[in-house]
Amino acid sequence: MVAGWLQRHQQQVITYLLAENRVLKAQLGGRRLRLTDTERRRLAALAHPLGRKRLKEMATIATPDTLLQWYKRLIAQKFDGSTQRRQLGRPRVPEEVEQLVMRMAEENPTWGYRRIQGALGNLGHHIDKLTVRNILRRHHMEPAPQRRKGGMGWVQFLKMHWEVLAATDFFTVHVWTARGLTRFAVLFVIDLSTRRVDVAGIAAAPDAAWMSQISRNLTDVHDGCLRRKRYLIHDRDPLFTVNFQETLAAAGVDVVRLPPRSPNLNAYAERFVRTIKESCLDRTILIGEASLRRAVAEFTDHYHRERNHQGLGNQLIEPLPAHSDADRRILTRERLGGLLKYYYRQAA
Repeated sequence: MVAGWLQRHQQQVITYLLAENRVLKAQLGGRRLRLTDTERRRLAALAHPLGRKRLKEMATIATPDTLLQWYKRLIAQKFDGSTQRRQLGRPRVPEEVEQLVMRMAEENPTWGYRRIQGALGNLGHHIDKLTVRNILRRHHMEPAPQRRKGGMGWVQFLKMHWEVLAATDFFTVHVWTARGLTRFAVLFVIDLSTRRVDVAGIAAAPDAAWMSQISRNLTDVHDGCLRRKRYLIHDRDPLFTVNFQETLAAAGVDVVRLPPRSPNLNAYAERFVRTIKESCLDRTILIGEASLRRAVAEFTDHYHRERNHQGLGNQLIEPLPAHSDADRRILTRERLGGLLKYYYRQAA
């Protein structure tokens, strides 16, 4: 009697759970039920003793074949020793060393396998020259003789001559004056090594005489921005006259005229033009030449002391003394009515 009562009670529980599973499955609306690996293993272990015939009557979440497949996978995982296998051959070179090999090969086209091997040894990474060769081959990098044929890139050439190179260029700005809308030309010189910019002159109608005076100002022995430079890069603007070039040559500055339609060869000057226009000049209405000169002067001062430059490691060109005390109040220096802002901590 007790056994019969327990059997009837368990059958009632099973019947209820089957009905509950069917109701829950109907609530899914035909959507697939997502199970974790732990849940699959649990169902597979419970389903195996029941057998396929019983599972066909009871299984509602998965088919009997699926449950038995999970159980076989559970057994296979028990005897899977792939995680304990040791990798054959030499251990792979660390990612840091591989990146160093690629960097040295890209920055030094004349370096061969042994030269790169020696440079890595100086840094404490001792690898074989054949390993260097395999790394370069894996990244489709040619050996030194083929890389050397490619010549020197323009960026690498500029970096080799940073200290003696400067670039110059014009940009135009339209200003409201008493005569109406007037176009002004702004001539500037940029030091490629420091990114420092000097505004050489602003004129509504620049001519050869004005350019000759500008060349004398640039090469002045006391405060000329080209007094320590050897080369000046500029485009083929006709305002860079023969007299302008001769005056610079007499002061020891050789002029390098760029090919036609090659703004990328004067990229640093072109980038400054974009910066000053996007950040300042295109966002203001200039009335009179004085307002233009004030805006350019304020921006160049902000450009040198208050604007971080990504080409210089996100640093300032002329950093001011920093105050690292976190308790000091943060102040804001505004220029041109708040168009240009700089945040700093209050001095003691």
